[in-house]
Amino acid sequence: MTQNSPPLVLPPRLSRTVAALQDKDRNRLDDTITRLHTVNGRLWDTEDRVRGALLSAAQVADCKREIDQLNAERNLLAERADEVLGSLADAGRADAPLHTETLASVIDRLSVLTLRIWHSERAAARDELARRRVPALHGQREELCAALDALVSDVVAGRRRLPVPARFKLYGRDDAAPAEIKPSRRLRRVLAFGGLSECGKSTSAEFVQRTCGAQRFKIGFLLRQAAHREGLADPYALSPRRQAELLLGELNRFADAHVDTELFTIESVHDDASIAELKRLMGDALQIIYLDASFAVRVERSGTPAQAVAAKDEIKMSRGAHQVAALADHVIDNTGSIAALRARLRRIAAPPASTALRAATPYGLGLPAAVASATADFTDAVRAYGPGVRLAALTGSPGEGSWIAGWSDLDLLVIAEHEAIGRVHEALEQYRTALGGAASLGPTLVTPGELTARRLTPRLAFVLHQLQQGSPVLHAAPGLELPTISRGELAFAAVRELPQVILTTRRLRADAGPTALRQLYKHLVLACRLLLREHNQWESGPDRILAAASRMPGLTALATPSLAEISSAWRDGEAELVLKPVTVAVDQLLTWYAAQLAA
Repeated sequence: MTQNSPPLVLPPRLSRTVAALQDKDRNRLDDTITRLHTVNGRLWDTEDRVRGALLSAAQVADCKREIDQLNAERNLLAERADEVLGSLADAGRADAPLHTETLASVIDRLSVLTLRIWHSERAAARDELARRRVPALHGQREELCAALDALVSDVVAGRRRLPVPARFKLYGRDDAAPAEIKPSRRLRRVLAFGGLSECGKSTSAEFVQRTCGAQRFKIGFLLRQAAHREGLADPYALSPRRQAELLLGELNRFADAHVDTELFTIESVHDDASIAELKRLMGDALQIIYLDASFAVRVERSGTPAQAVAAKDEIKMSRGAHQVAALADHVIDNTGSIAALRARLRRIAAPPASTALRAATPYGLGLPAAVASATADFTDAVRAYGPGVRLAALTGSPGEGSWIAGWSDLDLLVIAEHEAIGRVHEALEQYRTALGGAASLGPTLVTPGELTARRLTPRLAFVLHQLQQGSPVLHAAPGLELPTISRGELAFAAVRELPQVILTTRRLRADAGPTALRQLYKHLVLACRLLLREHNQWESGPDRILAAASRMPGLTALATPSLAEISSAWRDGEAELVLKPVTVAVDQLLTWYAAQLAA
């Protein structure tokens, strides 16, 4: 509806009757009548536009399409209003005289008459005929309000019946009502970024694209694509509802053609009316994100004069860009650090989820009695700290049931609030003391916020994946939420981690004395595990990993002793007996790797 157009005021008897309805029905009716009046205002504006300035044939066709769409919406809203208003009638008087139209039809006429009065009063200053019509129009409104109130009284008292409200308007379609477009089942999640100039919409969408694999679109591009497909000259001249349908149609089309795409972003949301309609069509599958920042901050970021930013703001605000904040699912204050912004975006784009974790006691992990006892004491200690410590788990070989005394480390993951880390340090000191020399402890301490913001190293991502696959935990707080880690993410993580592992392996190989055996062998296994992930192979256990890696194209079989033989030699102080075959295997792998990446 035109900005500053008049509200629709219902006559007193009808207003009192509506106020007596149940909250749900009253709210539904208020919303429907408000939307009906808004659609009538848009119809008036569109009809003025098609009758006014000189338009091309294509522009006239666009206006006619919009008028048809608005009329269809107008009739649908009137039917919805009658569904509620029909409950006012006394159902016991089937013999009462039948009125010629429904209550919503009269309200629709009142809406149009309200608009006619408003437009006539605006034209009266320059048009004598319009000036003379205004008193008569006001008289018509008074009569119509009185007639509507009288009809309401008769309907409530059972003195008059109402006709069936269905209108069966076709508007060029073969069916009885326009089919409402729905999101494709493959269109899973869409993030829409709104805000004023230089607020960070594009950089935020780019970050989500880079880190979450989202497909990124500009709203203007989608509308132009849809307009070209349907032969529309100017999609921006269409109603907000029609624009939303065009946007959803294009998103559906892309999602159906790219079934592996889980997430889409659209920017820039400058029209509150059309994004509100898109939200009605998509529900929670669409998440609207409004980025807020002060004018001074936005000017500083832009590197342009304040007047230039203000001019852009004025254009966007004329379209309702600032009103998107009231519709948004997430309003982000983008005046802080980049780290805070990106953490919030990651939680929205890839929300954490409650995870069913498998609990186990230290005595069920195949650990020696002394190690299991020390681990149990540590678990009891952190559990006593309450919700500050969210999770404790031994990862790697203890979780896989392949821990070897004198060879394997105790890799420990603790998820704890930052305020509880000091107490965790105390528990770790007691843990180390209780272990004595029975095992080397390697703790990883991480906060819940770091996890849900997905500030993860590749190894930490792998550990979380293992926990979600059933690797046991020692302690988990109720309601713990963890990021879901897919195999695809691990494959990409392997690409990021492998270069550092190769560099470290080369450094260890340069100093390949007996004391380096353990680290050299572990890095050989880790490098092979990461290479296998790139090939979508998911082996566990050093012996199986090295055997599988030996079958990679062009790599000579890695003839290393078994883990049992290597760990036994290490514990017995005879590392030199197995060092040579390990270094040979490392040399084979490094030579092969260099050849794969040679120009």
